[in-house]
Amino acid sequence: MNYKEILNSILNKELEPVYFLMGEESYYIDKISDRFSKSVLSDEEQAFNQITLYGKETSVGQVISESKQFPIGSEKRVVILKEAQHIKKIELLDGYINDPQRSTILVICYRGKSIDKRKKFGKNLKSKCVVFESKKIYENQIPDWISKYVNENGYTIEITATRIISDYLGTDLAKITNELGKLFLLIKKNEQITTKLIEHNIGISKDYNIFELQNALGKRDVLKANRIINYFASNEKNYHIVPIITSLFSYFQKIILYHFSDDKSSKSISNLLKINPYFVSQYNQSAKNYNKKQLFNIFKYLKEYDLKSKGVNNKSTSQSNLLKELIFKILHA
Repeated sequence: MNYKEILNSILNKELEPVYFLMGEESYYIDKISDRFSKSVLSDEEQAFNQITLYGKETSVGQVISESKQFPIGSEKRVVILKEAQHIKKIELLDGYINDPQRSTILVICYRGKSIDKRKKFGKNLKSKCVVFESKKIYENQIPDWISKYVNENGYTIEITATRIISDYLGTDLAKITNELGKLFLLIKKNEQITTKLIEHNIGISKDYNIFELQNALGKRDVLKANRIINYFASNEKNYHIVPIITSLFSYFQKIILYHFSDDKSSKSISNLLKINPYFVSQYNQSAKNYNKKQLFNIFKYLKEYDLKSKGVNNKSTSQSNLLKELIFKILHA
C-alpha cells in the first residue's frame, strides 16, 4: 500500500493487524504512525488500549506480549513500535506476524533503512502484513515535491520560490512542511506563495540565496555574485561553505551534462537534468558562458576548496575568505 492508501484505510476503518513502515525518508513513516495514534481510537479508548514502545527500550517479547492482549471496552487495541531499527533480533517477530491477534493493530516504524525483502523475514513481511517503504527523496526532486504539496493544500507557489526553499532547507521534508505551514496561515486558499512572502516570514532572502548565486555565476554577473557572496560571508551561521560547495557542484554538473547532450530540446534537457522546463533557458545561457575546459577547472576548484574547508592544506584561512576565493576563481575560470 502507498502513503495515501494507508491514510484512507485508517479513515475508513479498513485496518490490518500488522503494518511495517520502513525506509530512509522518515517523514512519511512519522505521518502514518501519528495518524494511527490519533485516529483509530477515541481519547477514552486510548487510555486502556493504546501503547507506544521504543526499540531501544523494549524487546521483541514485550512487543508480542502487548500485541496479544485483548482490548478493554473497545473493538481494537493499538500498539506502536517506534525506532524499531534499534530493537534486537526483530526477525523473532516472525511467529507473531504469522498468527497475529486480530483485535490488535501493530504498527512497526523502522526508520532510516529497509529490511532486505529477499531474506526470510523480509519475504514473510511482504506476504503476511502491510509493508510501506518510504524511499528517500533526492535534492533535485524537492522543488516539484514542494509544488505538489502546496497544491494539495489548496495553494499555489512560484517556481522560483520552490527552488529557494529547496536550496535553503535541503531535503528535510519535516522542516519544509513546517515552514510551509506557517505560510499557509498567512494567505487565503488559492493565493500564491511568493519569494517576497518567504523572505518576510521565513527569513530566506529572495536576493541572497544559493539559487540566486548560481544564477549570477551562470550569467557571469561579477557584481551580483560578489554581492551575494559577501552577504553569505557576513552570515556564516546560515550559509556554511560545505552545502554551498555541494550545491555549486550539482549546478555545474548539470551544465557539463548539457554540453554533452546531443538533443538540446527543452523536453530532453529537462528530463536529462531533472529540472523544471522553466529553468532550461538558464542552463542554456550558462553553457554558453562556460566551455568544457572551464567547467573541468571549476570542478578542480570545488574539490580543492571543499578540502580546504575541512582543514586540508589550510591552516588559517577563514570560511568567508575561502568562499570569496572560490567564487573569484569560478568567475575567472
